[in-house]
Amino acid sequence: MSKPPFFHLVKESSFKDKPSPLLVMVHGYGSNEEDLFSFARALPGELTIISIRGPISVQGMGYAWYDISFDSFGNKTYNQSQAIESRDKIIECIDLCVETYNIDNKNISLMGFSQGAILINAIAITYPKKVKNIISLSGGIDPNILKLSLDYLNKINFYISHGTQDVVLPFNEAKKSLKILDENKITYTFESFPVGHGVCPENFKSMLSWFEKKLR
Repeated sequence: MSKPPFFHLVKESSFKDKPSPLLVMVHGYGSNEEDLFSFARALPGELTIISIRGPISVQGMGYAWYDISFDSFGNKTYNQSQAIESRDKIIECIDLCVETYNIDNKNISLMGFSQGAILINAIAITYPKKVKNIISLSGGIDPNILKLSLDYLNKINFYISHGTQDVVLPFNEAKKSLKILDENKITYTFESFPVGHGVCPENFKSMLSWFEKKLR
């Protein structure tokens, strides 16, 4: 049996004799697998939780899913090919987790923050048959790293949140990026909070309430 392609942390499900729902956590740029995993103890016990580490080392910071750079004028560029490669490797990781951890492949959720949120949105829109729930925190949708697949998209539950004072991924840009969902009549829940680039307690509480309803 092959191992998932990323270093990861695991919280096992409380289910012992049947397949469990899976939650895969995808951290942001310069972070690591321990970041979102700190939420695990507050999440439903039936979940198998896998928090994965990005393959790219960011000097002095942590890890990433694709490189980001800035020119002398402060304009941001990023490596699209790395982003697409990470998108597809996360799909590979999901498939291997289903085999390895006795997962219900009809109940797979993804949670991502920042760069990780951008990636899980791309995964959902490109491979909608693979996932049931998307929890996208402080991210957005990048049309350059996805292939629109309308089949099954309306069966995915999207929870998307963003801080109105976010200067890393500005609120207005993130909100505008959701137009691809609107244009294709894809329903989603969107919430904003008066914070910067992060998840405040109110955000987490609201997300958890939403997730508990969609999980079962």
